[in-house]
Amino acid sequence: MSILDHTNSRTEVDIDGAQAFPRDFLWGAATAAYQVEGAAREDGRGPSIWDQFAATPGKVYQGETGEVASDHYHRYLADVELIKSLGLGAYRFSISWSRVLPQGVGAINQAGLDFYDRLVDALLARDIMPMATLYHWDLPLALHEKGGWISRDTAYAFADYAELMARRLGDRVRLWQTHNEPWCVAFLGYGTGEHAPGLKDMSQLATVGHHLLVAHGLALPRMRASLHADAQIGITLNFTPAYAADKQPATLEAVERSSRGNRWFADPLFRGSYPTELFADLGTVPPPIQDSDMELISAPIDFLGVNNYSRVLFQASADGSQSYPVEAVPGALYTEMNWEVYPQGLGDLLVWLHEEYAPGALIVTESGAAFADEWDGSSELVRDPLRLAYMRDYIRAVGGAIERGAPVKGYFTWSLMDNFEWAYGYSKRFGIVYIDYPTQRRILKESAHWYASLIHRQREFHEG
Repeated sequence: MSILDHTNSRTEVDIDGAQAFPRDFLWGAATAAYQVEGAAREDGRGPSIWDQFAATPGKVYQGETGEVASDHYHRYLADVELIKSLGLGAYRFSISWSRVLPQGVGAINQAGLDFYDRLVDALLARDIMPMATLYHWDLPLALHEKGGWISRDTAYAFADYAELMARRLGDRVRLWQTHNEPWCVAFLGYGTGEHAPGLKDMSQLATVGHHLLVAHGLALPRMRASLHADAQIGITLNFTPAYAADKQPATLEAVERSSRGNRWFADPLFRGSYPTELFADLGTVPPPIQDSDMELISAPIDFLGVNNYSRVLFQASADGSQSYPVEAVPGALYTEMNWEVYPQGLGDLLVWLHEEYAPGALIVTESGAAFADEWDGSSELVRDPLRLAYMRDYIRAVGGAIERGAPVKGYFTWSLMDNFEWAYGYSKRFGIVYIDYPTQRRILKESAHWYASLIHRQREFHEG
């Protein structure tokens, strides 16, 4: 029996605003290497595309970088103790590819491997399940200079890297993800240039996306050969459910087009083919698909990681000829990212994924909100009532999806702590733990206390 094989049977009891979840449901928090680790120039780490992108004037808010970030590299032991104090059962982190392979291939940086050894051991010593993500957007700069994800060679380099990490940590880490949000890598990194490596070439979208999927497919069998028998491997995709504000043909077509975008990576993974009309929608040419690619990509995975923050609502123009996303839904609450708070979207999405693709397991690997948190400089608490309400309502939506049959096995809030929020620098705070960046002091937010209480009450319910 694997770690994700528990049942979804539940008793309908309200526990602090959320129903009772399965006994073995994973309650966790997530981070990503470049966003929290810092130590960008230490212990043999090589530069990544985000080091270069952040150092380029005009790319990141106020020229901020991830060189120090949340200093997790030096403070990981204290952070693990903090995770333990909150009662979290799992911690999702990503591995910095260039920290363990400074050139992306070839010579191994032993100090980088040792760091992840120490992190995993510290988590396990406190009964916290580690979940390792191999690629959260920080491609080694040396590989970018050889073509990056436009080159198929990067997919083979990724498979080598994946095997290396599986061999090193596979005796202890049971939950693995190959990629986080390949849509963002392709669209934002290579299409619009909002993310590293900052290219603006929409014609490369399909090629980049395909090579990310090929990398996933190549890595799977090589990882399984090195991992413990009950290890689980998945991939995390981001989804933004689309809704129609009216029944005009243009609106329904806009919703369908958006749905095809949500299928960009899910269809190849679960059906072995790309959605019809997808590449026309993206304004790109089809990718260079080799004979065995789709079979490779669609090899079975153990779970699908789901990232969701909001939805898109389409509404027809006055004459009904076109449809556009609604910029401000009347009465809706928006986060600092200008994303609508819409918990029903997560519940509907999880049910849709279950009905559409029948994955063996679903894990909500990211769900969270950025709000304008402020610390008074002395208290031991940062109040964030909006985030607390967000978490309560989104977790409640997950419970509703389980009731509707979706095989959801865990929930990871984004994020454990405030961090470098990519092109937004340090201007957006997603954490349930506040970081005072000048001192690196950690201060629990109200939402962290609520989350800890929820987890405690869940455990009390099942044990009592």
